[in-house]
Amino acid sequence: MSLIKTSILTAISTILRVFTGFIINKCISIYIGPSGLAMVGQFQNFVAITSTIANGAISQGVVKYIAEYREDIDKKSRILSTALIISLSSATIIAILLNIFSLDLSIYILKSEKYRTIFQLFGFTIILFSLNTLLISILNGEKEIKKYVIVNIASSLFSLIFTSFLVIKFALLGSLFAMVFNLSVIFFITLILVTKSPWFNFRYFFRGFDKQSGLKLGRYILMALVSATTLPLSQMLVRDYIANSLDWQSAGYWQGIWYISSIYLMVVTTSLGVYYLPRLSEIKNPIELKREIIDGYKIILPIVIVVAFTIYIFREYIVYIAFSRDFRPMLELFKWQLIGDVIKIASWLLSYIMLAKAMTRLYIYTEIIFSALFVILSMLLIDRFGLIGVTYAFVINYILYFIVMVDIFRREVK
Repeated sequence: MSLIKTSILTAISTILRVFTGFIINKCISIYIGPSGLAMVGQFQNFVAITSTIANGAISQGVVKYIAEYREDIDKKSRILSTALIISLSSATIIAILLNIFSLDLSIYILKSEKYRTIFQLFGFTIILFSLNTLLISILNGEKEIKKYVIVNIASSLFSLIFTSFLVIKFALLGSLFAMVFNLSVIFFITLILVTKSPWFNFRYFFRGFDKQSGLKLGRYILMALVSATTLPLSQMLVRDYIANSLDWQSAGYWQGIWYISSIYLMVVTTSLGVYYLPRLSEIKNPIELKREIIDGYKIILPIVIVVAFTIYIFREYIVYIAFSRDFRPMLELFKWQLIGDVIKIASWLLSYIMLAKAMTRLYIYTEIIFSALFVILSMLLIDRFGLIGVTYAFVINYILYFIVMVDIFRREVK
């Protein structure tokens, strides 16, 4: 399936996801406000980190090797069986830890002990989170894009109904509860779709742990763990720094602009994950690889630039419609955030080579260095310029990241 066809299919689910996300975000903005939105952002980052660890951080590896071994049943079944054991083992350990440290996590992450039950509930549902992530990765690797889209659509619709109801009824507590429950329900839909696939066979998942497959997936565990922890953790640190040096309202404004970026870039990042990783994993010829990257720039970057410019023009309307008038101070953040988004996508088109070709060391080094640099730059520039300093830091960080990605591309793809 081509990049254009993949983008069209993922765009369908993404548009629905944007629409449902818009309504959910509007509910949160009205019933919780900027400070509540910041707290939701903190918990979302924690859920992202924890869910990846609970999955064994093997999603990217599963996508790569399922795509690579699609026609080799023996190798593919070894990957599937090994991945299932890793996911279940990791999720069980994390579930136990979440329940043991639920009080400490509630105080540290959400600044209050009254949310302890949320972390305990997360501990009970995280195994289903983990299995759902594994099955989605398998669909991705098998290039079953239509089923991948169906799962995303089902997830969006359920999230809209369930989350909106809980936010309206229970405000912040309802939003947090929805976050730890949504994907657990979607798991059963994903399971049905996977079992109906022509390639599916239960025996593939019960061949025990294969050492060689474990080592292959292990190369991606390090990369995924770093990726899953560095970006959300850097956001948590920056958000916490904004709240402490300015206030939680300001942290909410930054969360708002970050939300807008993530929403409109979702179609791009989804297409990259669904199409690029499997596609780049298949390519062996350096010339073909370069051609694929260039095609990505021709198709994706102009779209991002046009959309970013459009958002900037209508930024005031977007803030009022997506949030409320309480979020008006975030208008000053748009310009540099959107510039940073364009540079970010330009960088990511190159960085996917490191994932596809398992350049473990380079990937880990760059993720850690630039996530840490973002935190440091944010702290320095927030102190110097106020809240807008965090968007200056975002742009500077991705300019430097892009330069490094270009250098890696020239060195590694000859």
